[in-house]
Amino acid sequence: MSTYSNLLRPLRIAGVDLPNRMVMGAMHTRLETMDRPLERLVAFYAARAKGEIGLILTGGYAPVPEGVMDEGGLVLDKPEQLDGHRTITSAVNGAGGRIVLQILHAGRYAKVATCVAPSAIKARINVHTPRALATAEVWTTVERFANTSALAEQAGYAGVEIMGSEGYLINEFTAALTNLRDDEFGGDFERRIHFPLEIVKAVRARVSPGFMVIYRISSIDLMEGGMTGEEVAEFARRVEAAGADMINTGIGWHESSVPTMAAPVPRAAWIAAIRNVKRAVGIPVMASNRINTPDVAEEIIASGAADLVSMARPLLADPEFARKTREGRADQINTCIACNQACLDRIFTDRVATCLVNPKAGREIEFDDSQTAAPKRFAVVGGGPAGMAFAINAAQRGHRVTLFEAGDELGGQLNMARQVPGKNEFHEMLRYFRVMLGQLEVTVHLQTPVDAESLAARVRAGEFDEVVIATGVTPREPDIRGLNHPKVLSYLDVLGKGAPVGQRVAIIGAGGIGFDVAEYLVGHAEESLQPQRFMDVWGVDTAIHSAGGLKAPAPNVAGRAIHMFQRKNESLGKNLGKSTGWILKANLRKADVAMTAGASYHAVDDQGLHYSVNGEARVLDVDTVILCAGQLSNRALADGLAERGIPAHVIGGADVAAELDAVRAIDQATRLAVSL
Repeated sequence: MSTYSNLLRPLRIAGVDLPNRMVMGAMHTRLETMDRPLERLVAFYAARAKGEIGLILTGGYAPVPEGVMDEGGLVLDKPEQLDGHRTITSAVNGAGGRIVLQILHAGRYAKVATCVAPSAIKARINVHTPRALATAEVWTTVERFANTSALAEQAGYAGVEIMGSEGYLINEFTAALTNLRDDEFGGDFERRIHFPLEIVKAVRARVSPGFMVIYRISSIDLMEGGMTGEEVAEFARRVEAAGADMINTGIGWHESSVPTMAAPVPRAAWIAAIRNVKRAVGIPVMASNRINTPDVAEEIIASGAADLVSMARPLLADPEFARKTREGRADQINTCIACNQACLDRIFTDRVATCLVNPKAGREIEFDDSQTAAPKRFAVVGGGPAGMAFAINAAQRGHRVTLFEAGDELGGQLNMARQVPGKNEFHEMLRYFRVMLGQLEVTVHLQTPVDAESLAARVRAGEFDEVVIATGVTPREPDIRGLNHPKVLSYLDVLGKGAPVGQRVAIIGAGGIGFDVAEYLVGHAEESLQPQRFMDVWGVDTAIHSAGGLKAPAPNVAGRAIHMFQRKNESLGKNLGKSTGWILKANLRKADVAMTAGASYHAVDDQGLHYSVNGEARVLDVDTVILCAGQLSNRALADGLAERGIPAHVIGGADVAAELDAVRAIDQATRLAVSL
């Protein structure tokens, strides 16, 4: 077992002593939009401080109202706003933590009509066209960054992070793509970096020497017209000279066509760009993006590529990440699987973030984790995500739990998900569940089907006090002639049983499962596991010789001819996750996967799939037809118990079958375990 000697080594920055090299990166949560917002923020940050994370970075606070992410966004520009901040810093400090305020001006990404930018160039991810800042306004903005920094010090923060990455205002100034100015803040490289350097100088002059000034640099823009690696390194040197105590590294812009932090991105994929910054400066450098285990973090620091690691979503998944690392319990870390379903997908659709694997994230005040005064004996039927989540949370509260699974392994639908390229992190989710079931002494019976009669008898005999049904779903069969034809398979056959699939394939259904099956059949599993292959396919120049670090992508040809169909007459994949769906669709486009909307299915026979579009009958000659046409709740056991007068709690897919929603299933299971 690794001792993580580098990761656990203390570090002093400015006047602040950090106990380890693990940092909770800044993230937008929108907790401020919920009821009792201050109480929620205090509980959220304090939980991570108690979990021994070395440093916490807050979500971004704008220095001026027009710099907010969206209407009603976070701003810190007046002394009368400090009371709430002092409550947060006192809670974090009282829990033994250290917290830094991130200052973020959204620039042309601000979803407000008053948004501003270096030049009046609209971002493709915003409906608003920004107004170009006048030269005097740029200088005023420099002063407002300094003002917010001074307020942050008064509020008790240990420092500030100046957000200069991800395509926000400062990054827009440094890139020729978005800076068409001809004044002292635009034109050549020297003038484009003038704005951020003046901000760093102004902030450093306004705060005390013991107050940390962190600059988040865009280590690779991944945009045409971005910086080269040589320019990034020189800029980093200038940031250090201007007075920064530490540099954090950002990757890409939000509108980049290259994925930067979803599960298909290999772990620590961006280390070359980070090392380029580290080699340029003498101050500590922080690595970020797709770092989700202590082993990956330790390797980064041991290699000399960075001095600290920033992990945002992993601290949603497990607030005790750092403590478990120190205590040698890395196998008990609830690992971030980079699915983005409950965090980024929600943020990008104007909702409040939480976490698929940890629904308590951001909802800490809604859960009571204290030990129960009245332990019960629970029978849980079904070893998928809902059943396992309930079992773990109930056992943590002191209940005795017996888990029955009809199959020969735990995981349910997760065992299919982890077969899909780019979803290999689901292995970590299953590892955590299995470790915790053993740690909490949950009795697990595999290959043990349960029928209503015998279970009812055991309940009546007093063996169990309550029953939880988590029997999942069964595939829905569409009304098509010839479903018993040898060409026809279900997604269970393909992902669950590894059934052989021909070279010419029709996929019926284009929801999340249909896209997963298509991705599986395209067969590009190595991209998420081999960083260089990922970079080649997505067109990333790791040496960053080109402006923005882009190059021509390598061909990514599929081994099969695949055709996807859906009944709805709308774009396929419309309802996929906001932050990940575009990646799936881009992959399938590269593989020449055909997509047809508005299809009516008629039959499968030796000729292939018979269907029609707009009343026109067609036949597609295929070897295999795969059914991904939805699911039905498997409620047979629940209904059987009800007939025998035995009440049961029904959770997960057995309750609601729509799209195999693991977010809802795990949240429902966790809340039930806490409520009983």
